Amino acid sequence: MTDRLQTAAIYCRLSEEDRDKQWETDESNSIQNQKSMLLKYASEQGWLVYDIYSDDDYTGSDRRRPEFNRLLDDAQNHRFDIVLCKTQSRFTRELELVEKYIHGLFPLWGIRFVSIVDHADTENKGNKKSRQINGLVNEWYLEDMSENIRSVLTDRRKNGYHIGAFALYGYKKDPEVKGHLLIDEEAAAIVREVFTLFSQGYGKTKIARMLNDRGIPNPTEYKRIHGLRYQQPKRKNSTLWKYSAIADMLRNEMYIGNMVQGKYGSVSYKTKQNKPRPKEQ
Repeated sequence: MTDRLQTAAIYCRLSEEDRDKQWETDESNSIQNQKSMLLKYASEQGWLVYDIYSDDDYTGSDRRRPEFNRLLDDAQNHRFDIVLCKTQSRFTRELELVEKYIHGLFPLWGIRFVSIVDHADTENKGNKKSRQINGLVNEWYLEDMSENIRSVLTDRRKNGYHIGAFALYGYKKDPEVKGHLLIDEEAAAIVREVFTLFSQGYGKTKIARMLNDRGIPNPTEYKRIHGLRYQQPKRKNSTLWKYSAIADMLRNEMYIGNMVQGKYGSVSYKTKQNKPRPKEQ
């Protein structure tokens, strides 16, 4: 009776440092190189490849990676025997997840973890400490990178640069100067009209109705029509002006020339959750 051939799941991830895609629809050379290296290694070990899981354009701290989570589901259902990565940091940069999965759940599920460059292998009990050290170093990397990004953004805000992904209605991004906003005269005319009407005693609901009666598209629809970047609304988009849009416009200091940014800050580099910042910050 012969032993069953072991099956390996290959996991690849593009890191922030080595993006080299020419087109958005292309897989990066980094991903292709990882696959080639890992397929060769699996073949040399005599392992069958169950599947290749590949997350492109995701950081090692993003727990919402779709292929990462598919890998974990398949591991729990023991659809393969081994998780194979280039390095431990490609799987995760979080020490918490190293302990949870590599040292916790994977052994319970009967899954071996192997990363070939940094020689992590859960079958080798002697290198657990090195795997933990790798996890700690990767955690420090995440924290340092987060702090560096935060300090750069804070400095740019203090110097009056716009760092948002979307320009406020009435403005547009300067294609020549990063972080500089230009007045979008077509939309700005509507902004000025809203402030003028309000100063003349018209209510916010009345102003919204007047704009709708003239067929003026609301900010989101205006940006969509003109091919400008805009934030997708959480609810089904309407092309109509509403009380809230007028109220937000009248309260926004950007319209009187005050660059107000950084109202919300992340709770931690480990989470996408934000909380309001004190006004003095």
